[in-house]
Amino acid sequence: MNAHALNFPVPAALGSLENYIQAVNRFPLLSAEQEHALALRLRDQNDLDAARQLVLSHLRLVVAIARGYLGYGLPHADLIQEGNVGLMKAVKRYDPDRGVRLVSFAVHWIKAEIHEFILKNWRLVKVATTKAQRKLFFNLRSMKQGSGSLTAGEVDAMAQTLKVSPSDVREMETRLYGQDMALEPGIDDEDDAFAPIAYLAAPNAEPTQHLENAERERMAGEGLSRALATLDARSRHIVEARWLEEDNPATLHELAAVYGISAERVRQIEVKALQKLKAALVA
Repeated sequence: MNAHALNFPVPAALGSLENYIQAVNRFPLLSAEQEHALALRLRDQNDLDAARQLVLSHLRLVVAIARGYLGYGLPHADLIQEGNVGLMKAVKRYDPDRGVRLVSFAVHWIKAEIHEFILKNWRLVKVATTKAQRKLFFNLRSMKQGSGSLTAGEVDAMAQTLKVSPSDVREMETRLYGQDMALEPGIDDEDDAFAPIAYLAAPNAEPTQHLENAERERMAGEGLSRALATLDARSRHIVEARWLEEDNPATLHELAAVYGISAERVRQIEVKALQKLKAALVA
C-alpha cells in the first residue's frame, strides 16, 4: 500500500473520551516505507495531508503516554490534548533522512508538552524549581510503596537514589500528600493504579521507549557533540555543568565562583549558549 492510498477517517462526533480512544486505536499504523514517503512529502512539498496522516497514525502513542500521568489529578483528556500538541511539533521537526522512526523521535516532544502542562497547572509543582526537585516530584509516587508514610530507611534510600537530601524527600512527600487530599477524584478511577513516571521507564515500558533511549544516546554522541563544539570553552563548560551533569549539576553560584563573575552573568552566558545550541541542533 502506498502512502497516498492510506485511509484515515476522522469521526464527525466522538462524544466521549472512550470513543476518542477507540477511534485513534483504529487508525492504521504506518510501515517504515509509508512513513518515510509521507515525511518527505511534508518536508519537500509542505504537504499538509501527509502531516495529517503522520499525526493520526501516532495518536494512540499520545494516549498511552498521557495515561502515565493520571496520578497528578489532571483530566486525561487535557493530558492527551497537550501530548497531541507535542506530537504535532515532532511531526513538523521530523527529518526522514536521519534513519529514525517517528515514534521514537516523537516521545520526547509529547512528554515535554505534558510536563509543561503539569508544571503550569498543578499548584505544588510550582515550588519544585530546581532540576533535582522536579526529578523528585515526578518520581516520588512511582518509588513509594503503599499508602503509608515513608520510613526513615525508605527516605534515606530514596534520597540516595535521586541525589537529594532526606529532608527534601520528606518535604515533597508532605506536599504530595496534602495536594492529593485536596484534589477531586478522577473520572477514570480504574486507572488509579498507573503510577506517573517522568524520567524513569516503567518495567513494562513499550518498545518505543527503548528505541527512544537508543536514539537519544546516538544523538547525544553525534549532533550534541557537534553543537557543543560551536561554543567557546567557558560557555561549553557552563552548559555541560548545568545541563549534562545528571548526578550533581552545578549551580549558578558555583560556576560564578569558578569564573570570578556574578551568578547573573553566568545565567546570561548560559541563555545565550543554549540559544546557540538550539540553532545548531535544528540547522
